[in-house]
Amino acid sequence: MKVKAELMNENDVQRTITRLSHEIIERNKGCDNIVLIGMKTRGEFLANRIHKKIKEIDGTETPLGSLDVTLYRDDFRTRLKQPEIGVTEITFDINEKDIILIDDVLYTGRTVRGALDALMDLGRPSTIQLCILLDRGHRELPIRADFVGKNVPTSINEEVKVKMNEVDGEDAVYLIDISDDN
Repeated sequence: MKVKAELMNENDVQRTITRLSHEIIERNKGCDNIVLIGMKTRGEFLANRIHKKIKEIDGTETPLGSLDVTLYRDDFRTRLKQPEIGVTEITFDINEKDIILIDDVLYTGRTVRGALDALMDLGRPSTIQLCILLDRGHRELPIRADFVGKNVPTSINEEVKVKMNEVDGEDAVYLIDISDDN
């Protein structure tokens, strides 16, 4: 595996989080009915940062939770040999709320589909809006993001690697070549 390009550096990530936060507030006409839910793992950290930024911009303390979709993945039994199952932490009512579901990369849409199933098991929200740091294309399901930090067309032999300070010691997004001839 080799790094083909740095798609976002630390400043790009911070600017994108600020822009996404403004877009969420604007589209929802404020924060009165929104809740933020980050998908484990890096989506959870993005959600935390967006939560802080929204509070800084709007002064609103929006409910914040995290969602583990491991058991809802359609490849749970086939591709995941020994899956690490995390904890879903949603300590508030999601009924009639506008959920902002946050993740780092949107690819096939299968993880998001699992997240939608998980959320519907927890209640009946008014809306579920998807916020993604990076959309790389190659959808297998009819899913699109409402808020996109950056669109980057990729090939099937490439991977997008998001690094975040909380777990990786840096904020950056890299395009990785995973073709066999490396």
